[in-house]
Amino acid sequence: MRRTVLAALCLAAAATTGLTGCLPGQNKADSKPSMSAESGNESGNESGKTSEKTEPFAGLSGGEIADRAVKATTGASSLRMTGDIADDESGGTIRIDMALNKKGECAGTLGMGGEGKAELIKTGDTVYMKYDEAFLRAQSEGESASDTDAAVALLAGKWTKMKATGQDAKDIAGFCDLDTVLGDTEDTGSDASRGKTTTVDGEPAIVLHEKDGKDRYRLYVATEGEPYLLRVDNSTGSDQGSVTFGDYDEPVPAQKPSGEILDLDALGG
Repeated sequence: MRRTVLAALCLAAAATTGLTGCLPGQNKADSKPSMSAESGNESGNESGKTSEKTEPFAGLSGGEIADRAVKATTGASSLRMTGDIADDESGGTIRIDMALNKKGECAGTLGMGGEGKAELIKTGDTVYMKYDEAFLRAQSEGESASDTDAAVALLAGKWTKMKATGQDAKDIAGFCDLDTVLGDTEDTGSDASRGKTTTVDGEPAIVLHEKDGKDRYRLYVATEGEPYLLRVDNSTGSDQGSVTFGDYDEPVPAQKPSGEILDLDALGG
């Protein structure tokens, strides 16, 4: 399961950062006065008036905006990823809500197909996880009823720990490193096209349209402050899903859980 989650998240990250590259000059969201009322927003709200407006990223193509968004996003020290990602292996959906940083710390939750969830924290060289019963039973498909019941009795609702360098934990530890998650970027230009302006969780954004084979992506880029990527949607192809990005450069709440913690490395001998 851990490898499945990691692969799906890296795929989502690759979708957002496959537009990599950077342009010289200003790295902030550009804006200049425009005499047109061209933009409106994604929900169709247009003023209908011919008056002076501020056009986000005036004079830049969609690809140039995407390049700046990738540069800003991959340059952040931390961020939070939230959303639903298709999982090719199971045919289901992975639900993530995870804050992570470039120090290799993370904190959040993972769920598979709406069947329970697992909490994850990595701090220092230790990975902590806590599974609910629904998650454990869903991930025990193919196991005997007695083995499943034993796993539930041992693990459900309890914090566990593993060394991040151990065989069972190294994949999930790699996911917790923001440089690793966003590390599949390539220095190529983007042919994204500009769309309308809108908002993502109250933040002004511009929509970019990007394609990769049969996949069609909508990228939402902040138009105020740093041109961070705010959301990526893929509604076609094999990797459908939506991921929202936020809490840029905010501290990751990765603290060792309190109370009793089950040492899985010790149990494994």
